[in-house]
Amino acid sequence: MSELVTRVAENVGIEAATAEKAVGMILGFLQREAAEGPVAQMIEAIPGAPELVARYNGEGSDGGGLLGGLMSAIGGGGVMALGQQLMSQGLGMGEITALAKETIAFAKEKAGEDVVDEVVASVPGLSQFV
Repeated sequence: MSELVTRVAENVGIEAATAEKAVGMILGFLQREAAEGPVAQMIEAIPGAPELVARYNGEGSDGGGLLGGLMSAIGGGGVMALGQQLMSQGLGMGEITALAKETIAFAKEKAGEDVVDEVVASVPGLSQFV
């Protein structure tokens, strides 16, 4: 997992600890929201990903506090709630987009393009960010 975290930290320009937490939150989100079979295959293919998901899976899972809870209540959860959670970690929209793209690109290298494309396609609204 350190390879992905290092790559994200360097290419996005954020601290390694922030990159680790953010990648864990993204992978945890995908595990909860994406098609079960392909996402399990993708997470297993990324070295260290299962442990990272386990470490950060509960992190912000309430949807990002009051705003995230309200967004979920009115049908605006999903990707929007994840974005709010990442912003609460001090990340801006540009950093979040770059982080998502780096994570997906790395996942494609490890799990294969078809598997990751299926994961992305199974989460409403995700394709516009990656």
